[in-house]
Amino acid sequence: MSDKKETEIHSTQKFFFFNRDYISEFVYGGIDGAITTFAVVAGATGAGLATNVVIILGFANLIADGFSMSVGNYFSSKAEKDNYKKHKALEYWEIEHLKEKEVQEIREIYEKKGFKGELLEQVVNVITSDKDVWVDTMMKEELEMVEDEKTPVSSATMTFFSFLLIGFIPILAYVFKDLFHIVEQDLFLYSSILTGVGLGIVGCMKSVVTGKSKIIGVLETLLLGGLAAVLSYVVGNIIEKALM
Repeated sequence: MSDKKETEIHSTQKFFFFNRDYISEFVYGGIDGAITTFAVVAGATGAGLATNVVIILGFANLIADGFSMSVGNYFSSKAEKDNYKKHKALEYWEIEHLKEKEVQEIREIYEKKGFKGELLEQVVNVITSDKDVWVDTMMKEELEMVEDEKTPVSSATMTFFSFLLIGFIPILAYVFKDLFHIVEQDLFLYSSILTGVGLGIVGCMKSVVTGKSKIIGVLETLLLGGLAAVLSYVVGNIIEKALM
């Protein structure tokens, strides 16, 4: 991996208009928003439903699924934070009541890292001389737990925002068809193109998080969205024929 790419991955600077730390939430919400809304549009189109029905179903999906997804993100993030705090409190208790055992654990951790003799004892003494440093070391080295600095509310908000923003793209053509004089037969085509562009943008952003090629990121999201649309269209078409 090049130094430039590594720097980009670890950078905490802003990406466009928001902090890079929240790109994963934006990508997560954006992909789900675009795919589920486009799936609704594809299914409704396959079933031959009227334009106004497509719009109603699209907005219902945006609000209901977007809110549900953000709530799930909130409780997931909160559970992780609560779990971290619980284990951290336990480590403080163990340092107070099982000091020698915890000192030995620090010694074993750094012994495995290659520290020996006097240098090992110096490292152990430095770490165990500060309870906060000691606990942080145990959390990272023993439990492999690192606290997420993002709050559950901010993560959930970003997820909901991206779900609405990107999820609105598939129904743009339907909402503004009169303004741009789009004939009804072309609505699904425009929706497909716009959704492809939206997924492409999100896929490109995904590469910032994963460090993968932007082309791969775009192709992955387009493939996923395409499969969801095809399935929804086919199911809608089958159900429409079965009920006729």
